[in-house]
Amino acid sequence: MLAFDFADDDNIVAKIKVIGVGGAGGNAINRMIADGLSGVEFIAINTDKQALDNNKAPMRIQIGKNLTKGLGAGGNPEVGRKGIEENKDAVIEAISSTDMVFITCGMGGGTGTGAAPVVAEIAKDLGALTVGIVTKPFIFEGNKRLQKAEQGIRMLKENVDTLIVVPNQKLINLVPKHTPLEQAFRVADEILLHATKGISDVINVPGLINLDFADVKTIMNQMGDAIMGSSIGTGENRAKEAAEQAISSPLVDDISINGARGVLVNITGGADLSLNDINEATSVIYNAAGSEANIIFGAVIDNNMKDEVRVTVVATGFKTGMSGNGFKLGKNGDSLDSSVFDVGSEQNNLGKFDDDIIPRAASGVIGHDGGFSMLDRDDLGIPAFIRRQLD
Repeated sequence: MLAFDFADDDNIVAKIKVIGVGGAGGNAINRMIADGLSGVEFIAINTDKQALDNNKAPMRIQIGKNLTKGLGAGGNPEVGRKGIEENKDAVIEAISSTDMVFITCGMGGGTGTGAAPVVAEIAKDLGALTVGIVTKPFIFEGNKRLQKAEQGIRMLKENVDTLIVVPNQKLINLVPKHTPLEQAFRVADEILLHATKGISDVINVPGLINLDFADVKTIMNQMGDAIMGSSIGTGENRAKEAAEQAISSPLVDDISINGARGVLVNITGGADLSLNDINEATSVIYNAAGSEANIIFGAVIDNNMKDEVRVTVVATGFKTGMSGNGFKLGKNGDSLDSSVFDVGSEQNNLGKFDDDIIPRAASGVIGHDGGFSMLDRDDLGIPAFIRRQLD
């Protein structure tokens, strides 16, 4: 009699970890946990002990204990970089034997900007498929913070397989004029949520059509810049409309997923999700992406959804300079837009941030061994609760 050995389920399901670095990354983690994102493990990394203690992630790693004495990085990426180097072994232990790592943070502050590239380097060295999903600062935060963000993005790109960049500035044009600032930040967290959820759900959440991790790896491994969109459709043509909205951007001209080498599509609906819904949504994507793109899709059932369909699209593998701006998030045309920052081909030394961007010791500023500044003077005009949000 023939005997068959079946692999243990724990060995079949891809191990996915979402790492929030710094203040904005920690807030994004909290939002994902509150929203019930499943099939992933959460890790929060921060120099700020108080913020870390208030985080909902099951695993929390305080970095730079000797350096910052439990305080934040003060907007200085060099502090974030040195902090993660101080506790590198803890990070290695936390993400070893992981198939896929999402790294989320706000670029332009201290901890996220400085530590995220090092976390990505560790994940890549351990063999994990590594995806960065980060935000860029508002214009009102100043040119120096934007410069830091751009340098951090360049460094991060060198160590991730796929990078999605969401500029916070787009929120100003997309939320009502009198939207409170903290609510606007929550909208940014929602973008990061759907970017992560759209990819992880098609792998680990049981559904009508699930993707093999190897398929996702093909789409995202060593693909560089990516654009993504997510939209909800309702009514008779809900799937078609959601797909069209997900791949279009009303705020930026001539945006298209045509030219992408890989496209991942997640179609999520309630118990009434039909074959026709899937056919209509995928037809829109296939027609837009072109015959050269490698397109994979999954269909997931979410019993909390009623009479609506969400389509999430991640397009990867653009040639440098080809990727357009594009992030939609909403119902029936309500959109939330983002762009991928073209980081070009400039190579950077991961070990250090530019001195002309990050001032070292300055009079009246707290200092530590090594002489770098714990507070960036240009950040002092920004209210403290915002600095903590973005650090």
